[in-house]
This record gives sequence, C-alpha cells and structure tokens, in this order.
Amino acid sequence: MKMSYTVLGTNNMEASVKFYDALFAQTELKQIAATDRMTFWQCESFAFAVAKPFDEEAASNGNGTMIGFDVGSSEEVIRLHKKVVELGGTCEGEPSQKGPRFSAYARDLDKNKLCFFV
Repeated sequence: MKMSYTVLGTNNMEASVKFYDALFAQTELKQIAATDRMTFWQCESFAFAVAKPFDEEAASNGNGTMIGFDVGSSEEVIRLHKKVVELGGTCEGEPSQKGPRFSAYARDLDKNKLCFFV
C-alpha cells in the first residue's frame, strides 16, 4: 500500500492556488484541474489538492497533522523551505539533519504543516 493523494483545506482558494503554483513551479507536480471548490496538482505517482471543505465550514489545520514530500536532495529541501517562507508561509523547523533524514518543516497560508525531506 502507498499513499496516492493528499487534500488540504483552504479558506482562501485564490491565495492557496497562487502559493502552491509557485511552490511546485520547479517540481514534477503540475496543476491539472480546477473547479470552484478544488484545485489539483499531479505527477506520475501522486496527486495533491487544496479544497474548500465540503461541509462549507471553515477549513482548519489538524494539530499534529503533517504531510511529507520526499524531494530527492538536500538542496531541494532547502529551496522549497525557503520558497514557503518567501510566499508568506512560516518556518516550523530549519533545514537540517534530523535522525536519518535531512528535512525542513513549514506551514502554508492556512497553517497546514509541510515537511520536505530526503
């Protein structure tokens, strides 16, 4: 079994799409579809989306919830972490060796926690 896709809630679709378009610009994830409620990015083995919650309540980030992106190199970890902060996200842990992995942590505009690692 492997993870196939991730969907994060957003309260500002326009800002979220701009954020993830810019974050994913130099990666294999490409925007493939958008509706009023969801926008999708996809690569060969993984899909990612931001969505307005189906129940029409406010989106909220889960305490202790995080998604990880294996980005292939420490240079890419550093680049993506820096990009999140440049785009208005926040740092949750600078790029460094953490146990067996080189990783960095950040939050997007809706405070969803992201990890970039190799």
